Amino acid sequence: MNGEELQRIASAALDERKKFDYEVNVCMGTGCLSQHSDHVRDSLTKAAEASGKSCHVRRTGCMGLCAAGPMVLIEPPLTEQAEVRYGHVHESDATEIVDSLGGEPIARLNPQLEGYFKGQHHVVLENSGHIDPEKLDEYVEHDGYKALIRALTEMTPRQVIAEIAASGLRGRGGGGYPTGLKWDTVAKANGAQKCVICNGDEGDPGAFMDRSVLESDPHRVIEGMLIAAYAVGAQEGYIYVRAEYPLAVQRLTAALREARRRGFIGKGICETTFNFDIDIRLGAGAFVCGEETALIASIEGQRGTPRPRPPYPAVRGLWGEPTLINNVETYANIAPIIRKGAQWFSSMGTERSKGTKVFALTGKVRRTGLVEVPMGITLRQVVFDIGGGVPDGKKFKAVQTGGPSGGCIPEEYLDLSISYDALISAGSMMGSGGMIVMDETSCMVDVAKYFMDFCMTESCGKCVPCRVGTYQMHRILNAITTMNGTAKDLAMLEELCDLVKHTSLCGLGQSSPNPVLSTLRYFKHEYLAHIEEHRCPAGVCKAIAEGERV
Repeated sequence: MNGEELQRIASAALDERKKFDYEVNVCMGTGCLSQHSDHVRDSLTKAAEASGKSCHVRRTGCMGLCAAGPMVLIEPPLTEQAEVRYGHVHESDATEIVDSLGGEPIARLNPQLEGYFKGQHHVVLENSGHIDPEKLDEYVEHDGYKALIRALTEMTPRQVIAEIAASGLRGRGGGGYPTGLKWDTVAKANGAQKCVICNGDEGDPGAFMDRSVLESDPHRVIEGMLIAAYAVGAQEGYIYVRAEYPLAVQRLTAALREARRRGFIGKGICETTFNFDIDIRLGAGAFVCGEETALIASIEGQRGTPRPRPPYPAVRGLWGEPTLINNVETYANIAPIIRKGAQWFSSMGTERSKGTKVFALTGKVRRTGLVEVPMGITLRQVVFDIGGGVPDGKKFKAVQTGGPSGGCIPEEYLDLSISYDALISAGSMMGSGGMIVMDETSCMVDVAKYFMDFCMTESCGKCVPCRVGTYQMHRILNAITTMNGTAKDLAMLEELCDLVKHTSLCGLGQSSPNPVLSTLRYFKHEYLAHIEEHRCPAGVCKAIAEGERV
């Protein structure tokens, strides 16, 4: 495969599109499939055939607005006509949708959908909802694998690393470590067989960013891994995916098979001396395996528990060799950076947080789903402008970012810009991109207990501070929410937070106190109401006599 062949594939795919006057894209990501979007697609296909209209019905990945699923996107190819998005589509709407092509949009199927997409800027998600995730030719038509060929034929590995470093891209898995610096460390490390790993072990409650990218645009992640492998000198790679993501695994498997068949994976890639292969490894559902050393242990066939660092995986990782680990979203940013340049990417975002970030917007918000916004946008813009605000006339109370490792940010911080440093200063963190909105009916002590229950259950048990500390913190939180807590318990809770945070072995334990610390910082009055007045301000917690089961 070379540049000319790539162009022929793109031209053939474009010629195929020109045969149709309309393209009707049906979201067949996990969210919409759960609402029978496959039936909608079948009905649209039959309606198009019956109408005689020149119409191509396409399966796509996630279109973002999960609250309006099943979603359908009408694209008039190669014309200036605007796209039309429909939500809550039923198979009985198929004939009406096909009949409306070329005419006025169906108003009842398009209620306030556009507001959700205004203010977003798609880099990682630019192909989602527009291509069939299992058709390599459609990915190529949308500039797929151009960046790989450019890197292999026009750039040295050092130049690739320099471009990524100049872009300011930071790891999107939660830690925010500079991507270029990590790549440089692996490239300089001594090792006989370097490895590249894609961390798709997304386990945060309410998070589905990586799953959606893998389901919607798997070749994008594969291309990013190939460029990374060339840059650091690796010849083998693994994509570690949660076993709970069967559709992502299915589409990844199909994409890898097709990429291997077309010469993008294997030996002599793109007619160069570069060799690289990728395998999929399924996670067993342990949250701790999202931590890179535990993930490595799992791939090696061992129990997924973390180990002390240093040495870091970049120096001594899989099978004791230098290993590069980035998450799905990080790799999905690589190809557009190489195609469009570091300056293009660094022009978005803030001084220390460049580019865009994908969030899973969930909870007490009108429009839930997947959003991609420039770094520096405010929480208020995401929750109210994009998400539509809190439904049912309720009052906004807090937004939780960063999953169980993050914190709860109150209303007075709604105008805080979204960046790595700003969120940390507010007592939270970027995390992998979960964003859960809470209203006045949420009890913040109960929220802290929920996340502590998650951390306690997911603790691998290897170190005492995490294994015992999370259990004791959950016990105290449970006592407070059942009106059995005391002032002494509150003091002990704060002491345990400090102990667990500073003595746990890995990021799970070190960050597990964050939801407690942030709710104590901003909502301590709710803790005191439970303890001193035996009252839950939100009306969520009920008094339980000691000894009774909760």
